[in-house]
Amino acid sequence: MQPFGNRLLDSMRSRGQLCVGIDPHAQLLAAWGLPDTVDGLADFCQIVVDAIGDQVAVFKPQSAFFERFGSRGTQILESTIRQLREAGSIVLLDVKRGDIGSTMSGYADAYLNPSSPVYVDAITATPYLGVGSLAPAFDLAHKYGGGVFVVTLTSNKEGPSVQHARLADGRTVAQSIIDEISQLNAGSEGLGRIGLVVGATIGETGHDLSGVGGPILVPGLGAQGGRPSDLLKIFPGDRSALVPSYSREVLGAGPNLQSLRTATFRLIDELRSTLGPHE
Repeated sequence: MQPFGNRLLDSMRSRGQLCVGIDPHAQLLAAWGLPDTVDGLADFCQIVVDAIGDQVAVFKPQSAFFERFGSRGTQILESTIRQLREAGSIVLLDVKRGDIGSTMSGYADAYLNPSSPVYVDAITATPYLGVGSLAPAFDLAHKYGGGVFVVTLTSNKEGPSVQHARLADGRTVAQSIIDEISQLNAGSEGLGRIGLVVGATIGETGHDLSGVGGPILVPGLGAQGGRPSDLLKIFPGDRSALVPSYSREVLGAGPNLQSLRTATFRLIDELRSTLGPHE
């Protein structure tokens, strides 16, 4: 299979540089006139697939909003993943897993092994047991052409107390993660398979992201306060590997299919005009 980084770039070249987060929480289901039940969840996901499944480069389902319904919710997640991938989209599952040894291997096998019913193109992972603890996910991503996005700089108020803490060498914890990921991507043909997660509202923090060599998922755009212009401040230089992510800004236009499409195309155009055409 073509390496994840190359598949991602191809998808964004053909569909636009947009990731849509699928976050079917209770309030959003209610706003769509749907019950906060498994049936409501299923209807919600089917509408998203039908409206924009073949239009968006990357979808990011948040696993928690499916897991809260137990095994039936997980079945809907499996079905949604399958339909989105059949529609030609990249599926990045937001699970933020992070553990050690055989447990991390189990998480990796669940999401990055093609034989799994919840197999996706890429997952999010947390590195705060050490970047090395994520090696089973990195290894399986390499074996099967998948990707891993490592949480690095977040915009929640609690984040800086950990992420901006200084190591003995003067670097922040976040910079040490950035540097380790950069080393892991070094020598990749094309875009590396290991990416970062960097919030759109963090502002100018002084971290050096220039040598990452992999994609950068940028959540927090739209209703959470981030705007495309913020990306210009945080990410100087080549921005072709950015994966800007919106959720409510798109899903708030539902459940009408045409309204969802209109919101999606508006954001694709806005990102293109800000970031430039994706070459």
